[in-house]
Amino acid sequence: MRRSFCRIAFAFPVFAAPFPAFAAPPSAVTVSGCWIRSMPGDTPSGGYFSLMNISDNPVDLVGVSTAAFGMSMLHQTQSSGSTSKMVMLEKATVPANGTLAFAPGGYHVMFEKSEKPLAVGSTIPVTFKFSDGSTVQVPCAVKDAAGR
Repeated sequence: MRRSFCRIAFAFPVFAAPFPAFAAPPSAVTVSGCWIRSMPGDTPSGGYFSLMNISDNPVDLVGVSTAAFGMSMLHQTQSSGSTSKMVMLEKATVPANGTLAFAPGGYHVMFEKSEKPLAVGSTIPVTFKFSDGSTVQVPCAVKDAAGR
C-alpha cells in the first residue's frame, strides 16, 4: 500500500505539469497609483488608478472587487455642456501598448455598501479582472474626500 502511495505521489507532479491552464494567466496590464476616496456614512466611494497594457492587443477591464465593499461598478463621468452624468460601463478598454487613467471627473470605480468605515491612511486590497482572464490584486490607499 505504501509503495503504491509513493508511486502516485511522485507521478502526480509529472502528470499535472503539462496542465498550466489551472493557473490564472499572467496579466499584460499593470495597475498603479490606486486610491479610494473615503466618504462619510453610506455615501459611495470613488476608486482611481492608472492601467498600463504592455501587450500588442487591447485588453478590457471587466471588473473590480474588494471585500471592503459589497458592490463595485465601472463608471464614466460624461459631460454635455454645463451638465455631467455618470454612466455605468460593462468594460473599459486599455489600448494595446497604452494606458488608461481612472481619475476624478472621468473613468472611476464606484464602491458601494462599505463593510466598515474607511480609515484614511490605510490600504485596502482590490482585485482587477481583465478580459484576457488575468487578475491583478493591488493595495489601494484610502484618502480623504479631497484626495489627500
